[in-house]
Amino acid sequence: MKLKKFRFKKVYSTNNTAIRIIKNSNYKFGMVTADTQSSGKGQHGKKWISFKGNLFVSFFYELKNINKSLPALTKINCLLVKKTLGKHYKNKIIFKKPNDLLIDKKKISGILQEIISISGNKFLIVGIGINLIKNPNIKNYPTTNLSELIDERINKIKFENELKVIFEKNLTRMYKINYKVKKN
Repeated sequence: MKLKKFRFKKVYSTNNTAIRIIKNSNYKFGMVTADTQSSGKGQHGKKWISFKGNLFVSFFYELKNINKSLPALTKINCLLVKKTLGKHYKNKIIFKKPNDLLIDKKKISGILQEIISISGNKFLIVGIGINLIKNPNIKNYPTTNLSELIDERINKIKFENELKVIFEKNLTRMYKINYKVKKN
């Protein structure tokens, strides 16, 4: 399954842009990326601090024929991000519930999922922020970035494409499995 890629210079948030695309087009699957976002979303209404050069992406897909709970999808999506990070960072990456990835007890990535319903069809939006080159200084919550950890500049477009391929493979597998189950 191929995801249509929507690339922007600047957005309010990639999740909000994904919602707008779903509402105003016929796309049922896609990926929204931005060079910068002015009001990235975090868990429980918190703001995701968005430094230029880091990764801000939202995947969206219709939930039709996917029979998994939101917590199960959250775990799968965190594992997909972890797998992509693991291509660059070979040491331990921890999944901290409900939606963070930590390296050496420092946050490197956060994931925010939203379900929306448009014309009776449900969609999942998976917003992902990854500190590729710079991390925010958050009181009482240590953070890190991938470039610092591996002492190498990260090619954002290459990383973005690696993440896209992993999400496409997973979606293809989920749709095939669930289609077979429904067909029988």
